[in-house]
Amino acid sequence: MIHANDTVLSVRDLTVRFGALTAVNQVSFDARRGHITSVIGPNGAGKSTLFNLISGAIRPSSGSVSFNGVDVTGRAPQRLTKAGLARSFQITNLFFELSVFENLRLAAQALEPSSRGLWPVRRSAIALQRAEELIAQFGLAAKAHELAGYLSHGEQRRLEIAVALACKPAMLLLDEPTQGMSHADTEETGAMIKSLAGELSILLVEHDVGLVMNLSDHVVVMTQGAKLAEGLPAAVRANPAVQAAYFGQGSHHA
Repeated sequence: MIHANDTVLSVRDLTVRFGALTAVNQVSFDARRGHITSVIGPNGAGKSTLFNLISGAIRPSSGSVSFNGVDVTGRAPQRLTKAGLARSFQITNLFFELSVFENLRLAAQALEPSSRGLWPVRRSAIALQRAEELIAQFGLAAKAHELAGYLSHGEQRRLEIAVALACKPAMLLLDEPTQGMSHADTEETGAMIKSLAGELSILLVEHDVGLVMNLSDHVVVMTQGAKLAEGLPAAVRANPAVQAAYFGQGSHHA
């Protein structure tokens, strides 16, 4: 049975126009709690713009985003993080000149009570403990004291997801987490993302169709700024309109 409180994120008629261009056109879908919901589509489909609308980087022209039943449309990213919605970007967002551990400890600082804001960082017991937990969870122990800038591309992406989880969000938004990765790194990252689902809800924007089909509980397909189809991975993969949009197979019927 699906209950209303199973829906963690609800997107309704989300639209944004840049001048004459409608980049995202009346997109609606729901993401269920503890599930991996993925948005896929060919290049230029509007996936990253949709991600930016949901994560507060861009204000929509119309439509709404609700998180845990609260309207969060157009809220600034920092306010969304406080509400429990964290995001990780296509472009790496790390402090390259700090160690892996320091990146995680800084990100976890938000867990400390604000009354301790003026305390020396070394006394931030909660943040230190959270950083240790994440290093163990993400298999980063061997790299804990290495500068983030010296990590491999795959390790940096893994650290970036760990940083996004430092403040214990209820939902994680991931924008193309495997972009530029080797096949092995992509497989490893996919397995890691899958292992996070359950307590955590995940919205994944991704270009790798194979990865999405293996990972997701629910798939939303976009093309030319609009939603083309949605459903279980197998049903979406078998949809002739999706095949036509992605692979040019057959004619595209409405």
